[in-house]
Amino acid sequence: MTLTEIRPGAVGGGPVAGRGPWQLAWRRIRTDKVAMVSGAVVVLLCALALAAPLIAAWTGHGPDEQFRDTGITAQGLPVPPNGEFWFGTDRLGRDLFVRVLYGARVSLLVGVVATGMAALVGVVVGLLAGYYGGAVDTLLSRLMDVVLSFPYLIFAIAVVSIAGPSLTATIGVIAFYSWAAIARVVRGQTLALKEREYVEAARSMGAGDLRIMFVDILPNLLAPVIVLTTLLVPAAIVFESTLSYLGLGIVPPTPSWGNLLSEAQGFYRVAYWYLGFPAATLLITTLAFNLLGDGIRDAIDPRMERLFSRRRRTRKGA
Repeated sequence: MTLTEIRPGAVGGGPVAGRGPWQLAWRRIRTDKVAMVSGAVVVLLCALALAAPLIAAWTGHGPDEQFRDTGITAQGLPVPPNGEFWFGTDRLGRDLFVRVLYGARVSLLVGVVATGMAALVGVVVGLLAGYYGGAVDTLLSRLMDVVLSFPYLIFAIAVVSIAGPSLTATIGVIAFYSWAAIARVVRGQTLALKEREYVEAARSMGAGDLRIMFVDILPNLLAPVIVLTTLLVPAAIVFESTLSYLGLGIVPPTPSWGNLLSEAQGFYRVAYWYLGFPAATLLITTLAFNLLGDGIRDAIDPRMERLFSRRRRTRKGA
């Protein structure tokens, strides 16, 4: 009987396929049913938001078009959901389904753009603070503390009183309050990474500070930044809805989930759909983003997921 020769780097006579950390993370997240379903919901919401003009043209109902004859009852109330108006109508006889889709365009745009701007500023500030340390770190860290401690509604009211409520002002306010959270995480990670051997090797070879920060350190920060960014998008969407609900964000008649909820507050007893559908859409969106962010976090750092699982089993055994 002969033994099969197993060479180094081979299993069963075949080569061993190496897997990088991103491949392993993708493999883990594909087995997470909750994360995959949440990702599908996010993709579907984005697709519906992008297709809102096409859906409006297909139904023949514009976002601001009023249907006085078919969209309002004889008592002057909104019409409930039916074959023509899938989500019913609002107080002016407008198609609520089309307006919710157009509101998704605004809310998702604000959430993604504001979070992207905050991530860009937060990564740069966090890298500078963590890498240089000393007076630079102290100054930038105190700036983060000021931003995180300042009441956001007061700042929003001040900005609106000067610039007026608009999409640009809403994105600016949300980005201003989001970058500090990302900068803190990046700063802490940079403080740990800048002492690693590969950074010392790059420095000894004459690499400049910018190359070390953005070529050697930044790629190792992408995982926590991606996770935090995914979790900040729903916070930005809720922030925008809050500002619009208070009249500090998107100006009607442009639909936003926040101003739709504000318009419906006087009709929830007689027209549940007027308040229910925008609120349910906002809830589903934020929940899907949060669950997707949790899944990405567990896929990138499975040790954290195992730690929580062990704690849950310990509590059950007790």
